[in-house]
Amino acid sequence: MMSEKEQRELLEERYQLVLERIREIPGEQCCGKEFKEYFDEMASFVILLHDTKCFLEEGGLKTASLEELQRRNHALYADILPEHYEESYGNPAYAVRKLGKFGQELCWLYAELRRMIEYLYQGETEQVVIGLELLAEVYAAFTYEWNENQALPSEENIRKTLYWYMSDYADIRTERDVRQMVCPEGCFVADIIRNCDLNDVRYLYAYGKYVDDNELETAGYLAGLPEETIAAMADTYTEGYRIGFEVTGKDLSQKNTVNIRYHIGFERMMRRALDNFKKLGLKPVAGENHIVGGTVNRQYGYDHKDDRALFLDRNYVNRRLEVLRTAFEKYKEAAKGYAGPAVVETFGEKEFHPVNKKEALKLSEEQNKLWVEFVSQNRAITEEYIIEEERSFTIIAFPVPEVGPVFRELFDETIKLNTLDYMLYRNVQQKLIDTLDTADYCEIKGCGDNRTDLKVNLWKLKDPAKETIFENCVADVNIPVGEVFTSPVLEGTNGILHVTKVFLEGLEYRNLAITFEDGMIKDYTCDNFASEEENRNFVKENVLFRHETLPLGEFAIGTNTTAYVMARRLNVEAKLPILIAEKTGPHFAVGDTCYSHTEDVRVYNPDGKEIVARENSRAALRNTKPAEAYFNCHTDITIPYDELGSLTAVQKDGTRIAIIENGRFVLPGTEPLNEAFEN
Repeated sequence: MMSEKEQRELLEERYQLVLERIREIPGEQCCGKEFKEYFDEMASFVILLHDTKCFLEEGGLKTASLEELQRRNHALYADILPEHYEESYGNPAYAVRKLGKFGQELCWLYAELRRMIEYLYQGETEQVVIGLELLAEVYAAFTYEWNENQALPSEENIRKTLYWYMSDYADIRTERDVRQMVCPEGCFVADIIRNCDLNDVRYLYAYGKYVDDNELETAGYLAGLPEETIAAMADTYTEGYRIGFEVTGKDLSQKNTVNIRYHIGFERMMRRALDNFKKLGLKPVAGENHIVGGTVNRQYGYDHKDDRALFLDRNYVNRRLEVLRTAFEKYKEAAKGYAGPAVVETFGEKEFHPVNKKEALKLSEEQNKLWVEFVSQNRAITEEYIIEEERSFTIIAFPVPEVGPVFRELFDETIKLNTLDYMLYRNVQQKLIDTLDTADYCEIKGCGDNRTDLKVNLWKLKDPAKETIFENCVADVNIPVGEVFTSPVLEGTNGILHVTKVFLEGLEYRNLAITFEDGMIKDYTCDNFASEEENRNFVKENVLFRHETLPLGEFAIGTNTTAYVMARRLNVEAKLPILIAEKTGPHFAVGDTCYSHTEDVRVYNPDGKEIVARENSRAALRNTKPAEAYFNCHTDITIPYDELGSLTAVQKDGTRIAIIENGRFVLPGTEPLNEAFEN
């Protein structure tokens, strides 16, 4: 067995050999003009990567000026920026136009090579080497056929090359992903947070991710905040994480790692947070996708969202699941200490209206089903090693400067939102729950252009003195405060859910309409595109996550009227993240319940009553038909107060109790929630 030093030397030898071969590409004449241009550009990009590697090894991050760091960062990402994207090989429309039948494959290869940027910055040399070797192998296939037969290789051969690359190296990548997820040793981002001079924005370029004005201005803004403000932000975040374990009766002392997720620019807050987590006995872990950089080009990401269509088949799925289990076996002791994610989300980015391109790779119906199956089995394996009943999470959100001139005011208002009076909301929300616990079902109707007309069937309590249907959700795992929620009874839940405009995961939906029959989605559409087929496909891919149907997994009433009024006053309703938006009106989640995979863990409200509505008839299949129990997704859709005509609790005898009418709370005891509307 080779020593670690010998492995490094062999890796460096492989790197130098493949680099030398790629450097020769621009001087060779072969492949035909269109392919010659493509491979020359790829070779130029690799040379830029090598220059970056040398820069990093020579300590350039510490010695270079801010201007040089910005120039280098821009050069690495320039080709896919919106102003250059129309003539980029990363654009499938351009690639297919220039490269014909090989357009999709070579566009995929282009995108794959771009992943090497972050690998370089993280010191993941092996990942870079195998990527460069793939480029050399594909180029060799083109040159061999051209030199031998003045012909191009078969499309099938190129696809096979890409397929076996993904399959053969699945073990290396999966092992790396699991290691970064559960092992604190060598945490790349923790080193940046702890050791960089956060008053010098040059540190932002240490990640290798794209840096734009959002990141620079966010870091600058946080650098100017008083220490007590930074402490309030970080303490709310970490205390919410701790309380999440406490209120669910989970033992945090048995855990030793916390998965930090945040947007570049928030390092000053995160430094304080790491100190807080250390006091809780937790060390940080973070995967490459857990740290968010600047937005290079959202259309680029959208164009490549289905790139797996190039290689997704049964054998590949089996291979991925096999290496996932092997990786978790290797790190199973570390996995036991994983406490769960602590997420800092951002919001305020410009609206994005995706363009569907016929040239982009798309999953077939068979691949759709296979991917849904893979996601389910992937989660099942993960939960064998990271037990859901023993972990928790927390999420908090802040705006970014891209939101516009209101940024500073919105940031300050968001801090206030995140620290609203816990006890006030807990007490008012208990008034709601006391009434809802007596209901047989709830009836929700829209007003104006909102066509919602929905009946949500509720659990029936056996012992009202000790049991409750709704959870009293205050500021723990979901910050800020402001909702009561339940898992509805699917059978008897019928009608239409409609919102005139909503943003989900950064995508806008116009006139999103979902019809339920016995709690399951029967039909769906929106008005985003000219054709009904495109509209339905858009909803299926991004709301149903390619499932044929989903259950209504959650019914909730958001009570954070302060957030609603703030968003209206600053005209940022469309910018709010789900985390805050779901608190600004009744919301409905399609997918699994909030208690997914933890239904057997007893949960109690502050009044001591057990929350018994933790499952529905689909989740109840978890022990007999586990493949049919879960959908591994959960998307909240909120009806804003101004689109809500009424929300009524209907009792067994037909008695109707109004909760909300014309966008205002009318249930006695909930009057404080209307004060925000009047201020």
